[in-house]
Amino acid sequence: MDYSSEEESEISESEIEEYSEKPYEELRAGKYKVKNNNGTLRCPYCSGKKKQEFKYKDLLQHASGVGKGSANRSTKQKANHLALAKFLRTDLANEADQVPRPALTVAVVQPVQVENYVWPWTGILVNISKSHDSGYLQKEFAKYKPLAVHTFLMDGNSVAVIDFNNDWNGFMNASELEKCFETKRRGKKDWNSMDLQDSSEIYGWVAREDDYNCPGLIGEYLRNKGRLRTISDIVQEASQSRNSIVENLANEIDITNENLNKMQYRYNEKTMSLSRMLEEKDKLHSAFVEESRSMQRKARDEVRRILEEQEKLSNELDEKMRKLDTWSRDLNKREVLTDQERQKLEEDKKKKDVRNQSLQLASKEQKIADENVFRLVEEQKREKEEALNKILQLEKQLDAKQKLEMEIEELRGKLQVMKHLGDQDDTAIKKKMEEMNSELEDKIESLEDMESMNSTLIVKERQSNDELQEARKELIEGLNEMLTGAKTNIGTKRMGDLDQKVFVNACKKRFSSDEAGIKAVELCSLWQENVKNSAWHPFKVVSQNDNPVSVIDEEDEKLQKLKKEWGDEIYSAVVTALKEVNEYNPSGGYTVWELWNFKENRKATLKEVITYIVDHMKQLKRKRGG
Repeated sequence: MDYSSEEESEISESEIEEYSEKPYEELRAGKYKVKNNNGTLRCPYCSGKKKQEFKYKDLLQHASGVGKGSANRSTKQKANHLALAKFLRTDLANEADQVPRPALTVAVVQPVQVENYVWPWTGILVNISKSHDSGYLQKEFAKYKPLAVHTFLMDGNSVAVIDFNNDWNGFMNASELEKCFETKRRGKKDWNSMDLQDSSEIYGWVAREDDYNCPGLIGEYLRNKGRLRTISDIVQEASQSRNSIVENLANEIDITNENLNKMQYRYNEKTMSLSRMLEEKDKLHSAFVEESRSMQRKARDEVRRILEEQEKLSNELDEKMRKLDTWSRDLNKREVLTDQERQKLEEDKKKKDVRNQSLQLASKEQKIADENVFRLVEEQKREKEEALNKILQLEKQLDAKQKLEMEIEELRGKLQVMKHLGDQDDTAIKKKMEEMNSELEDKIESLEDMESMNSTLIVKERQSNDELQEARKELIEGLNEMLTGAKTNIGTKRMGDLDQKVFVNACKKRFSSDEAGIKAVELCSLWQENVKNSAWHPFKVVSQNDNPVSVIDEEDEKLQKLKKEWGDEIYSAVVTALKEVNEYNPSGGYTVWELWNFKENRKATLKEVITYIVDHMKQLKRKRGG
């Protein structure tokens, strides 16, 4: 069929499958002839070609090859051949099993000739352009998996020999190459046709006996490289090789089965031996358990017997001690002691006297220590009462001083008035002024005495406060040594330290038990450093009852971030530590020790601490006495 360039341009590569439906319907309707009279098949779309007697398989391969793989065909030709391939598969599938009828002109059936192929499988390419070297041909026919391509120059034309694998895959690849050329009318028969000698296309086929025996470079190469063999020879050799392999495998299987039987026999023996060993082990274990129980019972009985004997001996010893005491008293009353017994008694008395003296010294030292503690308590109470009395006295004297100052100012005012009235030369007024001056001088003198006394009291008060602070410091050191590792209601606390338990509880909610402890320590250490950092001061000053007070700045960015990320518990712990540092050491930023009442969560008084120490000393004394 002829196709114009306009028709070809109407169909794109992506529309080939869709366009193939129309010629397929035309083939089904019988518009084109596919079957010849002698039973062979023909391609209705290649009417210009000479060969029009295809077998079903060859025609299907031709239609599929042109429809999908021909680069020099138009898209409409590809669509038509795809329709033919679909028609053959769908409507002429029964032709695949039919043997074509012989032509009417043939009267005698030719005997089947056995073809001799060159083995290893070899392909021949002729009519090759001189610009096409072996590398180009290797890439061009790469889909047929050639091992190598060799080019030769014969009679001014380039020819090539393609080497394939010597197995069945190589034979299939060589056959596919030959069928591809035959489908394109470029096989060996086409090459031998006189009217196609001037074609510029490459022709190719699989090397056979006539190629093997032909003169020239190709025949010489084929004779040197391989030999002639039929398919049946190769099949027979493969069959023999396969039978040999099967026989070897059978022998190996027999040997393996025999080895398996031996191993199974050994396995059964080992299993039986292991079973016996397990039974013996169970028996030994049962005997061991029973013996252990028996030994435990015997040990308990022995311990019970020993305890009973010990109790019995103890009772007998007590009884003998009582008897000895009785005998000793009787001997003392009767005074019938020998010299040796008297000497022993004297030595015992000396030992008892030394022991009694040691006990008396220890008792005296204990009494002295108790008296020192009570004296310290009394002194602390007395000093505290004196400090309170001094404070009250100072307050009274301050009131009296203020009252004197007011009276002095009042007298001075009156004197000024009297001075203005003194111009009238009134004797009574002058006398009154003299009296008021005298009173003013007395009051000024009293004020000076009072200020001197106040200075003295202030100095004493400061000394008392210093002594109280020293006493608190000594108590803190003493309690730290006395309460190491103990939990009590009264003790010491580092003001500004973070409570690590709060961080552990928070981290347990977010991390595993293994990670929670490490994360809690890291987080607690980080915020402890933040609390100690004097550069960070999240406080603001507000007025309460007309007095400036420093309070936490809840709008502080770092505290807000902490509260949002870790919640109220950790936020409260950090705020508490900040308040404690701000109260006890705002300038240094480091933590300080303080006496603390853990039961009421507040600062402990000296009275509470001393009371606790006294009670503790009494308990120790009772324990020693007991």
